[in-house]
Amino acid sequence: MVFLQFLKSLDDLLYELMSWLVFYPVTLWRALTRPLGTMAYADRELGETVERQYNDALSPPQFLLVTLLISHSIELMVVGQSEIVTRTTGLAGLVSDNTTLLLLRLLLFSLCPLILAVHAINRQHIRLTRDTLRVPFYAQCYPAGLLALGLGVGTLLPEAPGRPWLAALGYALVCATLLWFAVVQWRWYRQRLKIGPVRGALVTMVGLLGCLIAFTVVAVLLLGI
Repeated sequence: MVFLQFLKSLDDLLYELMSWLVFYPVTLWRALTRPLGTMAYADRELGETVERQYNDALSPPQFLLVTLLISHSIELMVVGQSEIVTRTTGLAGLVSDNTTLLLLRLLLFSLCPLILAVHAINRQHIRLTRDTLRVPFYAQCYPAGLLALGLGVGTLLPEAPGRPWLAALGYALVCATLLWFAVVQWRWYRQRLKIGPVRGALVTMVGLLGCLIAFTVVAVLLLGI
């Protein structure tokens, strides 16, 4: 009986992992071409029963995790082992392998959805609870995944050996990713808070500044500067 339950669990796990091969590209395309629609989709799906949630796409946390895994795999193929793994100063001394590094990056890029979600709740003047936080946090995981992918690939291209033109392409990708992410946030805050373009820009700047401060603090602690 226990063995049959194990086989059933293995069947479910195998199907879930294989289904990602289909639904990850679908989710990636939606998040890239229809970011606000994808974020609204994340809001709607949380209102469904657990069995019916995200039935035609990856859930936002899954999307963020798989995207970071892909970015990390590209890094291993292009430049090999990350310097953070071999570094011994700062918090980097706690990162001893690629699994730990991947978890660290997941935590880092999860800070961005968390900060932006809390900022939105505060601007809406509603009570901050686990339930009210979940909706904007899940929505923010979709653009955060693309942010992680764009920054990851963009910063790797200049390190590719023998092809200097890739450096220019990498810098352009980083700039395009940051601009895309900022515009998405501006539109999302305007839509969610029902505010005008100027006020939306100010709210967006405050949220992004919070993300920048968090990234800077983590970088300082990580590198032991």
